[in-house]
Amino acid sequence: MEDREILKLVGARIKALRKEEGLSQEALGEKGGFHFTYIGQIERGEKNVSLVNLAKIAEALEVNLTQLFGFVNEEMKQTESEMIIQEVADMLRKTTPSNILLSRNIIREILKMSHGTSS
Repeated sequence: MEDREILKLVGARIKALRKEEGLSQEALGEKGGFHFTYIGQIERGEKNVSLVNLAKIAEALEVNLTQLFGFVNEEMKQTESEMIIQEVADMLRKTTPSNILLSRNIIREILKMSHGTSS
């Protein structure tokens, strides 16, 4: 994988996460301590951003640093199920511990019911 391709993939992932959060480039820049033009350059793959700045961007997006590398390309295809599991995990990371337990219990019951009806 070429350097430029990695920069574009990470930039596209940051842009997707920013849009999911409903943030403009300016709002993300303010939260992370960057100028909005720098955010735009990162999103377009024009800047080789440092790990320290990636950590600041992840914090501003309220995601784990590793989530910035959750991009999909031809060499690293995720199945639709894996993408849905990741989406659910992302939602759970942003909620309370009691909601996490409730969600786990609901999922457990749904799976029990689906296994019971298919047997």
